[in-house]
Amino acid sequence: MKHMNNLQPEQTGGAEQLLRRLEWTVLRRLDGLLQGDYRTLMRGTGMDLADLREYQHHDDVRHIDWNVTARLQQPHVRVFTEDREMSAWFLLDLSPSMDFGSGRQRKKQLSAEFVAVLARLLTRHGNRVGAMLYGSGVDAVIPARGGRQHILQLLHRLQTRPDAPQAGSTRLHELLESAARQIRRRSTIFVVSDFISEAGWEKPLGMLAQRHEVVAVRLLDAMELELPDLGLIPILDAETGEQLLVDTSDRKFRRRFAAIAAQREADLRLALGKAGVDTLELSTDGNLADALVRFVDMRKRRARLSAGGALPAHLQRAA
Repeated sequence: MKHMNNLQPEQTGGAEQLLRRLEWTVLRRLDGLLQGDYRTLMRGTGMDLADLREYQHHDDVRHIDWNVTARLQQPHVRVFTEDREMSAWFLLDLSPSMDFGSGRQRKKQLSAEFVAVLARLLTRHGNRVGAMLYGSGVDAVIPARGGRQHILQLLHRLQTRPDAPQAGSTRLHELLESAARQIRRRSTIFVVSDFISEAGWEKPLGMLAQRHEVVAVRLLDAMELELPDLGLIPILDAETGEQLLVDTSDRKFRRRFAAIAAQREADLRLALGKAGVDTLELSTDGNLADALVRFVDMRKRRARLSAGGALPAHLQRAA
């Protein structure tokens, strides 16, 4: 597993162009739309556990300690002391399926743009960002640091990284388990993936969310959900390299494909919900700024609701 070495400014030219473009097209717009609400992206982080106490009506239900609640039969919340500096980590799935994109943008490119925007937004306010890279395994750790040059080095690493070999299925649980071992200080963790993976990632994701603030950044492409009528086309399994010839003019085939995709979507959303993480969905044909604003608005609405003192039904019974 390799750590990133410092690069000279002239070595990050492509990364500089990408970051400048995003600063002009996305970050300027976010500055006006978020109006200082960037901390909502890291809510609950940069915090050290100070105490436990009984739940009160104004408390955020996300701070409920479920183990203590079950043991004492009374809802208890974790009380934190805030640090001046917060850390965010990007767990980046760079497996072969992330190379897919039916339009001008691939999922891997969208991943890099998301990292660039979030990292710049957070480090401008004195926070640190780090990353763990997964191809066919966890092969690089970029320590959490601040500053624009650090972001450029991270983006350069992503832009110059060779494609992962098509050597079987993605094992996302390896990335999550490695993060649990290496990220000791409470942080915000963005798991950036299409979640096309072998089963078994759900439990380590939930375990990670018990200690950290975890956001699942799910990347998708419209053609993964519904196939258009394109006639006879080859379809490549990016994970295994297997190629099939399919007739997309066959309506029954397209309906079966859409039904399987819809079930996969439902199963994935259920698994992410059970893990206790928020999900930010980014589409290769969507607008990154709009998606981030919707996500922040969702968190703000939920915070207002929890501030009203309403407990979930099972907690009301426990109380």
